[in-house]
Amino acid sequence: MMSEAALEEVSVLSSIYCGEGEFHFRQSDQDGLVVQINCSAGAGRGLVLSVVFRLQPDYPAHPPHISVSSTDLSRAQCDGVRQKLQARAAALPPEPMVHQLVQYLQEECVQLSQDPGADTRGTQEREPEEEWTAVLLLDHIRSQNRYVALLERWSVQLQLAGRLLLGPKILLLLQGCRRDVKEFCRRLKTVKVDVDSTGKKCKERMMTVLLEAPSSSGRQGSQQGFSVQSYQSPAELAGSFQELSVSELYQQILPTLRA
Repeated sequence: MMSEAALEEVSVLSSIYCGEGEFHFRQSDQDGLVVQINCSAGAGRGLVLSVVFRLQPDYPAHPPHISVSSTDLSRAQCDGVRQKLQARAAALPPEPMVHQLVQYLQEECVQLSQDPGADTRGTQEREPEEEWTAVLLLDHIRSQNRYVALLERWSVQLQLAGRLLLGPKILLLLQGCRRDVKEFCRRLKTVKVDVDSTGKKCKERMMTVLLEAPSSSGRQGSQQGFSVQSYQSPAELAGSFQELSVSELYQQILPTLRA
């Protein structure tokens, strides 16, 4: 059973992409909603692309599966665009997102048309994976259910281990590949993850990276998955770090927490 938000989005999309052959959709028990949008993009709108979004019943809690095809681009270029679209979808809040993704697709294809080899270089050349640890200080969490769910979703998508520590200070300890930790931090700064004092959706602009450093061999894998833990006192907070065998990190950030 598709959500009302998904069905409403399809209705809106059909009115936006109303040109001949621009919009197609079907619904099935196996695939959920399948939305196909044929659009033009690139310099002078010379590129013609077809993008298919498969919206499962739990959409938009989980992003759609995406495929991209075009007679104007190579298979490698289409796959590069698809990967960027999928990454963009993963970074967005769990809200209807197809229209945003199509707009991003058109912007991405402008860059692609200017530098056709950019996508293949980006997927073939990757930095060596370095294990990384970061401790983040979050400014506030007002919409806790939504905020925490988004943090957990990102940690799973980026294959990071994370522990959210809720107390007088809100701390987030992340462990994983350096580029994925960096991507997590970028999302926190650029995606609307919470609400402000007026109830308006806002980004985590006040997040501070208290510490980031390579993980020692003894520290790798000291935590698994994503967990949330509450604490009331400095002793309880220190205990959480000790439990993860990273007591030295707590000692390093302690002066900042006391400031």
